[in-house]
Amino acid sequence: MADLETDVVVIGAGPGGYPAAFACADHGRQVTIIDQSAQLGGVCLHRGCIPSKALLHLAKLIQEAREAAHVGVSFGEPKIDIAQVRKFKNDVIAKLVGGIGQLQQGRGVKFVQARAKFAGSQALALEYPDGTQGKLKFKTAILATGSSPLVPPAFQLNDPRVMDSTGALELADVPRRLLVVGGGYIGLEMGSVYAAMGSKVVVVEMLPGLLPGADRDLVRPLQKRLEGIFESIRLETKVARLEATPKAIVAHLTAADGTTKVEEFDRVLVSIGRRPNSANLGLETTRIQLDAKGFVPVDAKRRTVEPSIYAIGDVAGEPMLAHKATREAKIVAEVLAGEPAAYDVVAMPAVVFTDPEVAWCGLTESQAQAENREVKVVRFPWAASGRAQSLGRTEGLTKILFDPKTERVLGVGIVGAGAGELISEAVIAVETAAVARELADSIHPHPTLSETLMEAAESMIGQATHMYRPKK
Repeated sequence: MADLETDVVVIGAGPGGYPAAFACADHGRQVTIIDQSAQLGGVCLHRGCIPSKALLHLAKLIQEAREAAHVGVSFGEPKIDIAQVRKFKNDVIAKLVGGIGQLQQGRGVKFVQARAKFAGSQALALEYPDGTQGKLKFKTAILATGSSPLVPPAFQLNDPRVMDSTGALELADVPRRLLVVGGGYIGLEMGSVYAAMGSKVVVVEMLPGLLPGADRDLVRPLQKRLEGIFESIRLETKVARLEATPKAIVAHLTAADGTTKVEEFDRVLVSIGRRPNSANLGLETTRIQLDAKGFVPVDAKRRTVEPSIYAIGDVAGEPMLAHKATREAKIVAEVLAGEPAAYDVVAMPAVVFTDPEVAWCGLTESQAQAENREVKVVRFPWAASGRAQSLGRTEGLTKILFDPKTERVLGVGIVGAGAGELISEAVIAVETAAVARELADSIHPHPTLSETLMEAAESMIGQATHMYRPKK
């Protein structure tokens, strides 16, 4: 195949890669995307964010149907048609893939399916699906290769019953008993899906708490609810080893006191983290050197030490979030267009799409404590929310961290139904340096869960209408 040339090449077609390509094309650049997959979208669209949220929607429907008995409406036990569930999930992916493909063609962005490796600072060696080789010359490269599930060698049994997140999303069956290794957001989200469909789910986490990056008061309502949905949650517990037998996957689970239990599971989901896809990219032919965790170091403009190469998304460092990659994509396109853009994000939102959802942005309370930073924390319990009461979801909590002197909003944390949608208002408040008075005086519609943000802010400057704190 003839050698190719392009102005900008984007390596990776995920939520960092294709937005970067589109934005560069919008600025008038000639752009080519290289990806090993046959379609745009990356892990997020095909094997991550989108299919998992489609399945979490299913889990929520099932759970709400079960809980409707509390308000006098009873349904029969759900009948799961696993083939139809898979079709629903795949149809969602297909529709989005089709839309992105149309956007790519409309912008005149060229897409090449191939494996790419750097051959110096301005060329790529390409390997096409049929095994043939090629070369691409470029002026600028944007590295957006993403990340992959981390599965330690001890868990690599070469048995399909031991799954990573990709395997779990394939929905081969509904296991009678599922072991989830890791109490992070992926494990809890996928555990919730399988529990709703009828699996007995056991979660083991080696640390003392679930969701290590979140504040404990936000995790508690979620953990309490999950304890009623899962068979068990076992903290400070390690998986010493796994064994594959014809009948089951045998897990040796070691508790904090050193005792070990041997249990059988139909399937195991290993969800202990992700690693950047930075190996075997030919970076040794450039000046780029990976950091200790395998990330590609970048500056505020997402430039690497090689002037012709930029890096964005999971491969360029924490947090490994799709929306962070998309923001970086826009920054790089603006930098290449000569605009004064830089990554100066103050409030990167994080959302755990369990039920209840957990979301936060800006400064967290645990961060403030670790940094010895003085903050004023105001909490508004959802038991005082008319909307939460009408939904029967009063376990929620909204809290705001303020600067005690200026009353500026420094961070927000929310746990409750729809927290992932509510956090965007908080992002704007933190990014624009809003103060308590501005948030409190902005009229929020009644009755809504968004009022909890307004009333939390009112508590900072006086008394919230629906909550009374005795004066000291």
